Parts: sequence; C-alpha cells; structure tokens
Amino acid sequence: MQPLQHRTELVDLDDEVLAARATDGDVRAFEVLIRRHTPLLRAYARRTLGSTDELDDVVQETFITAWERLDALEDRRRVKAWLMRILSRKCLDRIRARRDHDDVTELEVPAPPDGAPERVAEARSREDAVDRALAELPSDQRRCWVMKEVLEYRYEDIAEELGLPTSTVRGLLSRARKNMIRLMEGWR
Repeated sequence: MQPLQHRTELVDLDDEVLAARATDGDVRAFEVLIRRHTPLLRAYARRTLGSTDELDDVVQETFITAWERLDALEDRRRVKAWLMRILSRKCLDRIRARRDHDDVTELEVPAPPDGAPERVAEARSREDAVDRALAELPSDQRRCWVMKEVLEYRYEDIAEELGLPTSTVRGLLSRARKNMIRLMEGWR
C-alpha cells in the first residue's frame, strides 16, 4: 500500500504562489486569484463609481491589465494591494471620463429627494463648481484630494500609491482642502 500523499489544491495556495504560477503561464492559478479577489474589487468599484453599470467592466479591465503585467509585480505577497491600485486607477479614469463627457443626457446626476428643478440645478451647479476648483489645484493636491475624498483612501494608501511620505500627503491634503474652500467660496 502506498502512503497517502498530501495533494494541495490550487484554492489552498496563497496569493504569492498563485501569482508566481500565473506569471509562468498557469491560467488556472490566475483564475483562482480572480475568484478570490473579485468580491472585494466589485465592492470597491461599486463604492467608488456609485454605479453598477460600469462595475463589471472596470473589474474585468483590472484583471486584464493584471494578467498583461504580471511579470512587473515585484512583491508577489502583495497581490491584493497591487490589484487594488490597478482598480483605483481604472476607477479614476472612469470618473475623469464622466467629468470630461459633453452629453449631459448620459450622465447620472442624482436627483434631489423632492425632485424640485431648482434642487437639480443646484446639484449640477455644485458639481460644476467642484470640477472647476479641482482643475485649478496643483496636480499633487488634486490627486491626493480625489484619492481621499472620492475614493476614500487612507493616508497611508495615498502615500504608498504616490510614493510620498505620509506627512507630505497630510500636508498636500490640508492645502488642497483650504484651496477647495477658497475656490468654492463663490459658489456658496
């Protein structure tokens, strides 16, 4: 009788091993990573984009980009953080595309609860004022502000994403908030 050999299933492997196998071309290992991380990515995309219409597209684009760039992943223990960075960039691109979009009939502007035309006009006016104010911020302040206020990143995550010390991120956000208040003063 042969001794029982321990057979490890793909689903039992950690992200580091799966990423290494996927880098070597193991599609099944990458499929496990997809199944493992899709719920988190979908939840984050839903919260960030506020719409389910783009949700699956942006998550799919994230995994396509990840598959194409697997060999660039330096620390395979941080697959989840790497996927989240890719997703957050894809979400930011979607948000920017919405703001640059000219056809207002396709934009989803939430209607005020009472549906009054003056409330809708006020919401659109505020959104336009925020867009104009953001456009005037220096790029580092704008990126920090969007990541914190729109994407709800933690200070440490913004610092890691931008390659800056956390103290610098705090300073940039403080200046960005002061500038936004000043730039939005005319709207009030």
